[in-house]
Amino acid sequence: MEINLQLKSLADKITQLKSKIDTEESTKHAFVLPFIHALGYDAFNPLEVVPEFTADLGLKKGEKVDYAIFQNGEPIIIVECKSWKENLTVHNSQLFRYFHVTKTRFALLTNGINYQFFTDLDDQNKMDEKPFLEFDITNLKENTISEISKFHKSSFNVDNIISNASSLKYIKEIKKQINAELENPSNDFTKLFASKVYTGRLTEKVMDEFKDLVQKSVSQYINERINDRLNAALTKETIKQQEEQAASPEEESKIYTSEEELEGYRIIVAILRQKLPTSRIVYRDTQSYFGILLDDNNRKPLCRLHLNGGKKYISLFNDNKNETKTAISSIDDIYQFGKELLDTVGLYETE
Repeated sequence: MEINLQLKSLADKITQLKSKIDTEESTKHAFVLPFIHALGYDAFNPLEVVPEFTADLGLKKGEKVDYAIFQNGEPIIIVECKSWKENLTVHNSQLFRYFHVTKTRFALLTNGINYQFFTDLDDQNKMDEKPFLEFDITNLKENTISEISKFHKSSFNVDNIISNASSLKYIKEIKKQINAELENPSNDFTKLFASKVYTGRLTEKVMDEFKDLVQKSVSQYINERINDRLNAALTKETIKQQEEQAASPEEESKIYTSEEELEGYRIIVAILRQKLPTSRIVYRDTQSYFGILLDDNNRKPLCRLHLNGGKKYISLFNDNKNETKTAISSIDDIYQFGKELLDTVGLYETE
């Protein structure tokens, strides 16, 4: 099974089981070891995965790190685990102490849900304080899966990972700065734009006004870019629908796709993009309902919208693919069913 499918399967398992996992040990067995397995390592082979790995530290003997992953007789990743209920903090971590006495270049701190990968970019043979790769396994992006796959047994290469780690580190920090600026623009960020469009003196009052303007402008720009992409995808689908209608004009002539149905589709795409690329979310309009499918497959309905009659409804599907029809007052109510929609995706992904 490809690593992306294994990780998605593990994420679904974590979502289902975490309420029943109470200890650090059960976290290791239920969540962490399956992750190590997804990387291609045999957790039951002591030549590949060593639990309770010991490396004597000067006068301090017998300290252990939870796991060490070996390749060619040398540890390549040391792993420290916490309970999934604990927040991760690298301070006072044994990873710091073990890192410089082993030949490994990578350390992993995890609670089975959140993962933090460290190396020694700042000071050779001394573990960095900040991870270069960090993710929540229940909310993985495609680019993150690509980075995780570099640690797979079949493709593991220290030099390749290290050369990319510096970029990942700075990209992560830059994204944090961008997010901070979007939430509360700094004077420097505000001045960057205000000085280009305002010809007067940038007084404190003017800067305060422009902070709000800059924040709104950036937010609107991002939303417009997202809508442009959605509209482009919808246009592509519309062309496909038109071609299908042209092939059977008599049957399709009675079907009218309203703007409200398309707006409902956009809302559902926005919700499901947490788990799916837009290309996998397809609509098919019929005389009876507006259907939204996974992979354009009639056997994988995600939901159905009934918007063109007197009352509005949304139909959802349970584990047995039975349809439940619920009244809604407007398409904005679709947001209330985000969890159910994402659960439906999980149902098909595990088939």
